[in-house]
Amino acid sequence: MDSRSALEGMGSQRLHVHILVVEDEIATQKMLQHSLESIGHAVTVVGSGSEALTALHRELIEMVLLDIMLPDMSGFDVCRDIRGISDVPLVMLTSLSQPDDIIRGFDLGADDYVTKPFNLRELQGRIDAILRRVRWIETSPLTEQVTLNSVQLNEQDQEVTVRGTRVYLTPIEYRLLRYLMCRVDRPVRKEELFREVWGYDLAGGTNLVEVAVRRLRCKIEENPSDPKLVVTVHTVGYKFIGSP
Repeated sequence: MDSRSALEGMGSQRLHVHILVVEDEIATQKMLQHSLESIGHAVTVVGSGSEALTALHRELIEMVLLDIMLPDMSGFDVCRDIRGISDVPLVMLTSLSQPDDIIRGFDLGADDYVTKPFNLRELQGRIDAILRRVRWIETSPLTEQVTLNSVQLNEQDQEVTVRGTRVYLTPIEYRLLRYLMCRVDRPVRKEELFREVWGYDLAGGTNLVEVAVRRLRCKIEENPSDPKLVVTVHTVGYKFIGSP
């Protein structure tokens, strides 16, 4: 496959970032590194989970492409460990296409996934979608600070404080919360959330919204089983409650 031709035409406004590729197959390593570097990204390649965690501590990594099947530990475990130290955007590369495996990755904090064997155009499309989300957060502030019902969202620093304590959100979780807070007390359909927060349409996308809402509630609600901030609107979706 000609990686350069496979990725051409993806748009002139692409953001260039430093991507960590975590993949143990040499041929796939080389293909990904060449393809991503050819369109302007900086790339660091490692072949194991432990090397990935070391690289995240040593280098300024702006995105992670993470294979599930690694020689020393499961990619799921690596994802969990990365989320313990960083909210860097993370895409899982997996030959596991079962819905439960995909949902598990999102439940651990992945931002997206691509199933092997993947098309390079599709992979770049997923990367671009995630970078657009990050850029949207950075360039579309409503005000410097939004405070609603004990939740404070600091746009300048992209920090969230709940009941006086800072909470750490993944890019998806941050944008999901921000989107709901910007539409305070208004029910938002799951389909709208997936389209606007994830940035594209995908069969089964509403399941991913449910997973992300569950993770978000675990971080911001006093009792995630009885949410008072992000509530379910029956047959519709969710809404953020603006006052106690």
